[in-house]
Amino acid sequence: MSMSVGNTSSSGEPEVMMDINTTPLIDVMLVLLIMLIITIPIQLHAVNLDLPVGMPPQQNVPPDIVKIYIDERNKVFFDGELMPDTVEVDRRLRDMSLLPLAAQPELHLRPNKRSRYETVVAVMAAVQRFGLTKFGIVGAEQFIE
Repeated sequence: MSMSVGNTSSSGEPEVMMDINTTPLIDVMLVLLIMLIITIPIQLHAVNLDLPVGMPPQQNVPPDIVKIYIDERNKVFFDGELMPDTVEVDRRLRDMSLLPLAAQPELHLRPNKRSRYETVVAVMAAVQRFGLTKFGIVGAEQFIE
């Protein structure tokens, strides 16, 4: 900041300063900033959830599992029973889809490594078409006949 020293006018009167005094404005701004900082609550980086208390109930009933096997000659077996054609496969899957979701069995598909891709995809498409969601493809070591 500058300060006027001495008389700059020729008439002998001191010249009027035209600059605004910003010191009170800065003081008010600092007081408002301090009040804002004090009144803002400390933000917590957590989400409050109402979780259930206690242990979840144990599922004592093992799921019903239907094993679907496709052999090297592209024959489809449901739990060891040979399906004569795709119409019978569709009928079985449709009957399973009519059950409530909790009562639907798990479908475990095990294709032989020499079976045709089209046969495997046809079974998977039928499962999807009928809206069965409990479906998985298992390996040879996981499948027990």
